[in-house]
Amino acid sequence: MKFLKIVFFLLCVFTAFNVHAQSSQELKRRRDQLTQELQQLNQEYQETANNKKLSKKQLDNLKAQISIREEKINVINSEVRNLDNQISESNNSVRSLQSQLDQLRKEYAGMILFAYRNQSAYNKLMFIFAAKDFNQAYKRLKYLQQFGTYRERQADYIEGTQKDLHVKIVELDKSKEEKSALLKDQEKEKKTLGEQKNTQTQAIADLSQHEGQLKQQQKDLQKKIAATNREIDAAVRREIAEARRRAEEEAKEAARVAAAKAKAENREVEIPKTKTITKTSSNSEVLNATPEAARLSNDFLGNRGRLPWPVTNGVIIQGFGVYYTPENIKSESTGVSIKTNPGASVRAIFEGEVINVRDIVGTYLVVIRHGEYFTAYSNLRSVSVSKGQKVTTKQTIGTVATDSTTGETDVEFDLYKGSTPVNPKLWLAPN
Repeated sequence: MKFLKIVFFLLCVFTAFNVHAQSSQELKRRRDQLTQELQQLNQEYQETANNKKLSKKQLDNLKAQISIREEKINVINSEVRNLDNQISESNNSVRSLQSQLDQLRKEYAGMILFAYRNQSAYNKLMFIFAAKDFNQAYKRLKYLQQFGTYRERQADYIEGTQKDLHVKIVELDKSKEEKSALLKDQEKEKKTLGEQKNTQTQAIADLSQHEGQLKQQQKDLQKKIAATNREIDAAVRREIAEARRRAEEEAKEAARVAAAKAKAENREVEIPKTKTITKTSSNSEVLNATPEAARLSNDFLGNRGRLPWPVTNGVIIQGFGVYYTPENIKSESTGVSIKTNPGASVRAIFEGEVINVRDIVGTYLVVIRHGEYFTAYSNLRSVSVSKGQKVTTKQTIGTVATDSTTGETDVEFDLYKGSTPVNPKLWLAPN
């Protein structure tokens, strides 16, 4: 019974440790990913700084670094809390195993003393022959045999418990070393974070001396973003209107054919089992009117959180939604801005059909339909697809443009469900 309790205890400890280990692995993977993103952003920031190019995007780069570094510090805090829990559990396990080991040794010592006092064969025979009857003698014989087996088993328990205790002590020491390393990394990141915030303040002050240049850059950027958003919205609405028109015509034609057939057969017109598209049908019903479109929509939705990035190597420097510029100007992004390498290929994140290719203030915009979902890729230097063309997942559709003024290479990526923009980051796979 005692052995079963020990086994159950060890299983519980192992299960708890395994859960923590899995969580720690996820945190470590995220910390490594953030470190890689910081290195890439820092390299690009240094290149911008070395070129002495003052721009709003330089500040965006610095802001992205600060945000990522703060997230990394939070991840390290979570890792430290995890390790504290592991250390606490390991300490409890060590104390429990040590207590069990002491008890096992005490019991084993008692058995050894008993065996020593009754080691002669004569004493064993006397113990057996002193029985009242044959049944009792048999039971005493079996007792002596089981006692020897139990003593051997206790010795194995002691050895196994000693090994478990050694493993737990090693794990405890390793956890303490990891915690120490994490705390050093955390202090380093906090110091760098403080320096970057000071640099950001100084950069804003420096750029304020070139207020005219900064405002012009901001004005040009906002003008281009507005034009891109208008074109995306118009392309999506045109596609919805065209899909509605086609669906209504098909429904009318199907109704006409059914009526003619019913009249020829002298029977009533059957009510169609599938819902037909009318003027009151929703955009979702319109965009999923055909089996192919419905399949694409379901497949696209089924890959939420696993879709490939529009570039093979990139970091999000401007997220989705409302944000404030370093000058405290409120703005809103309908997609994400991804910094990548100069000349990088831009690819479709899912199969679909190109519904629009347009020049927007010197760079290209490509819009692709995936059932009731749409993806838009803007700030392209060149394109390799045309309107009406079918594309496959990860197919190259163009190359990203580099801003001649700032030297920045960003691709703007938007994702729509019908005519509503959604956060692309929630749909893309972890980078």
